[in-house]
Amino acid sequence: MVLGGFDIVVIALVVFVILVLFAGIKTVPQGYRYTIERFGRYTRTLEPGLNLITPFIERVGARMNVMEQVLNVPTQEVITKDNASVSADAVAFYQILNAAEAAYQVSNLENAILNLTMTNIRSVMGSMDLDELLSNRDAINDRLLRVVDDAVQPWGIKVTRVEIKDIQPPRDLVDAMARQMKAEREKRAQVLEAEGSRNAQILRAEGAKQSAILQAEGQREAAFRNAEARERLAEAEAKATTMVSDAIASGNVQAINYFVAQKYTEALASIGTAGNSKVVLMPMEASSLIGSLGGIGAIAKEVFGDSPPQPAPRPQSTPPRTTPAVNPFNPPTER
Repeated sequence: MVLGGFDIVVIALVVFVILVLFAGIKTVPQGYRYTIERFGRYTRTLEPGLNLITPFIERVGARMNVMEQVLNVPTQEVITKDNASVSADAVAFYQILNAAEAAYQVSNLENAILNLTMTNIRSVMGSMDLDELLSNRDAINDRLLRVVDDAVQPWGIKVTRVEIKDIQPPRDLVDAMARQMKAEREKRAQVLEAEGSRNAQILRAEGAKQSAILQAEGQREAAFRNAEARERLAEAEAKATTMVSDAIASGNVQAINYFVAQKYTEALASIGTAGNSKVVLMPMEASSLIGSLGGIGAIAKEVFGDSPPQPAPRPQSTPPRTTPAVNPFNPPTER
């Protein structure tokens, strides 16, 4: 089949239309934004999905990734406020919010963010002392985030996070800090030990005080009880004496005999049980004691009523015992 000139023109036209269609259809993946330029001038931004542009007049200028991205900040030397040299590295997270500004407001976006972050790390960490630098990492991250985010806002970028990964002081400085920490811990241990000893002494003193108080209270109570007992005994003795006195006043001679015999017996028992006497020499009449005991027996019989009262037996007439004269310079010898 021989094609004529018209057929060739139609086929060429169809092919041209297909090429134009392929050139004008643009598919944007999710997470990306494409900028469109018309004769080199930005006109609009293509959203994810199927988009149409004017072929040969418009073209895609920049393909911008609008997902959150991470940027590693390399290790760099930082001089602190107290002239200590430390090494620090970090990581930054950023996200493109405006694809046109990120594409046309700055050249080499990642390099710009990297240098800006490094500069601010040296600025922020250089304004702090070493101790503050090592203990306030969260404060450093917050200051870096605020400063870097304000700096990249004209580029249509949002810095979501800046984190200091590692801070490495010099080795000699680390050793000095270790010695300082050890000395501080030893000091705190000594302080705690001293406080424990002081508290123990205070507790022992409090215990001794309470013991002394309780002992004094016990002695006071014992003295009170003894005084009360002596008072009761004195009252009983006084009552007994009163009763004996009343009996004597009424003419009962046996009561005085009983009272005298009781006191006489108690005196003899006290003398006989004394521990510092081995030989007792007393001028006494045995018949007197026997007579007193007889009077006591008569009183008892009269009180209990077992038998009519009988007179006490008279002691046999015995020659009185006389105590020989004792020469004080020649005492008698015990046989």
